[in-house]
Amino acid sequence: MPTAALPGSPGSPDLPDFTAPAPPPWSTEQDHRLRCVHIRQETHDVKTFVLAPRAPRSFRYLPGQFITLELDIAGRRINRCYTLSSTPTRPDLVSITVKRVPGGPVSNWLHEQLRVGMALDVLGPGGAFSCFAAPAQRYLFLSGGSGITPLMSMARALHDLGSDADILFVHCARSPADVLFSDELGLMARHMPHLRLATVCEQQAPGSAYAGHLGRLDAALLARIAPDLQQRDIYTCGPAPFMAAIHAYLSGAGFPMARYRQESFAFESLAQPVATALPAAGASTAPANASPRTGAPAYQVRLQKTGHQFDCPAEQTLLQAAIAAGLRLPFSCTSGACGTCKSKKIAGQVRIEHAGGIRQREIDQGWILPCCSKPLSDIVLDR
Repeated sequence: MPTAALPGSPGSPDLPDFTAPAPPPWSTEQDHRLRCVHIRQETHDVKTFVLAPRAPRSFRYLPGQFITLELDIAGRRINRCYTLSSTPTRPDLVSITVKRVPGGPVSNWLHEQLRVGMALDVLGPGGAFSCFAAPAQRYLFLSGGSGITPLMSMARALHDLGSDADILFVHCARSPADVLFSDELGLMARHMPHLRLATVCEQQAPGSAYAGHLGRLDAALLARIAPDLQQRDIYTCGPAPFMAAIHAYLSGAGFPMARYRQESFAFESLAQPVATALPAAGASTAPANASPRTGAPAYQVRLQKTGHQFDCPAEQTLLQAAIAAGLRLPFSCTSGACGTCKSKKIAGQVRIEHAGGIRQREIDQGWILPCCSKPLSDIVLDR
């Protein structure tokens, strides 16, 4: 009678063989699907979704980067960016931590419909918001609500690597019931003598033992929590008003803003372009007219389904020209990172300079990102 393999031993059906060579890197060019393997309820309206590749792969990214989910919801194709709350120091899985937004089609679908075993189409990882892109010795992490996710990814990585960096991690929430990752951060602080935590809640919860700061984070409270903030590199993520208030205070206080970074989906300083689609040999690039402002060539762009037409100067992206013409096209990052504006090009040639929001095989099939595509001829889009 054959002897069953012990759990954890090579050949065991329930655990991987940790003695095997490291798996190759995961890439959306080879496999763009990830399977949900675990769902964790963090708070009453926040869940963490743990995702794995279909075959063993190693995830390589900078802590703080994001992935883009490509979802079909109610007959519509919707792209949405979510920062990875996981860390590349644990490379076999990735996770996103998602707050349910009232009326939000994607967050509500994830909370209500996504189940363990289901697969998602994914782009990325991408983005430039990471303390590992510009290492320092002293950090101030400022998070509001679910904006904690990229900072949690950074903190987890620094913890796993045994970093001796001086980190002050300030998390703001509506109430103690909305505070994310408090137990894990507390455990990490026990292991990292230079990690200090501070929590700010707008209001106390009945019966809560919460003993942190109460009220909204303002200039006076931030100065009390971080009197040495002028000596720290600051990373901020949270709701737009939260980040705007932090930015205004710091710039007004004379903080060296070259050491201030905030996460948003309007990335002005992503990596250099990674792909260019040039016109085919013999393709005509003669301009239809010229930009009255600069004299540069201008081309006509036609949206086949709606019948709208507009001119696009050669120095403008298709998205910029569409907005100038009063048209509404879907977009998010405006720099070729997220894939939200992806459109099928029926005719014409463009120069596309993206930051990971589209796969090369999609470009080869005629797909473009209007937010980072400039015309080289008249264009027809399947919109």
